[in-house]
Amino acid sequence: MIKNKKVIVVLPAYNAERTLEKTYNEIPFDIVDDVVLVDDCSKDNTIEVAKKIGIKHIIQHDRNKGYGGNQKTCYDTALQLGADIVIMLHPDYQYTPKLIHSMAYLIANEVYPVVLGSRILGGGALKGGMPLYKYIFNRFLTLSQNLIIWQKLSEYHTGYRAFSRKVLETINYHANSDDFVFDNQMLSQIFYAGFEIAEITCPTKYFPEASSINFKRSLKYGLGVLKTSFIHRLNKIGLLHSELYKPKK
Repeated sequence: MIKNKKVIVVLPAYNAERTLEKTYNEIPFDIVDDVVLVDDCSKDNTIEVAKKIGIKHIIQHDRNKGYGGNQKTCYDTALQLGADIVIMLHPDYQYTPKLIHSMAYLIANEVYPVVLGSRILGGGALKGGMPLYKYIFNRFLTLSQNLIIWQKLSEYHTGYRAFSRKVLETINYHANSDDFVFDNQMLSQIFYAGFEIAEITCPTKYFPEASSINFKRSLKYGLGVLKTSFIHRLNKIGLLHSELYKPKK
C-alpha cells in the first residue's frame, strides 16, 4: 500500500508463457498488494506459468475476447478486490515493471489521477527497437489526435498505464471496443471527463517474444484511433452523443 491506498497490478495476458515470469519477478511487491492475471484463451502454457509463480488471482476467458475485452475483465476484477490504484502492465516484458513505483506514487499523492509510461519521451522507442514504420505511424497519429481533441500528449499508444479508482469508476469503459482501439477510447473518455494525465519516460523493448500487431491490424487500429478522435470532438461541440461519454451505470 501507499498512504493506505491498495495497489493492484493487472496483467492482460495472451500467449505470455515465455515472458510472464520475468515480468512478474520485477514487480515491486513492497508497494504492490495484489496481481491479477486475465488470460484471453491463450494457446500456450500461460496459466500453468502463472500458477507456478504464485499469482493468486487468475482468470481465464473461455473464448478470446480481444485486447479490450481482456482489459475490461482486468479493471472489473481489480475494483472488486478493492483497488485504489490500478496499474496495467503487459506481461510480455516490453515495458519495465521498475516504473511502477513512480507511476503509483504520482496517483497516491494525488498529483495526477492517470499516469502513462511514454516510449516517445526521451527517444526510447527507436533505441528499444521499435520498427521505423511503427514509430512514424505513432507520431502521425499522436499529432493528429492532439490537434483534433485539443490535448498535448507525447503518445496515445502506450500499453503501460496507471489509474486511480475514481477514474475507473467514472468512465464507461464497458462501452468501448473489445479490440486494440479500446486504449484510445479510454484516453478519450478520461480527457472528456476532465481528468488530467501525466506521462513519464519509459524505455521499451522489441524482441521476438514481445507482442505486436501486423501492418494490416495496425492500419485498422489507426483508422479506429482517428475515428475516436473525431467522435470526441463532435461530442464536445454537441453534434453527437456517443455512448462512450455517457455516465457509467
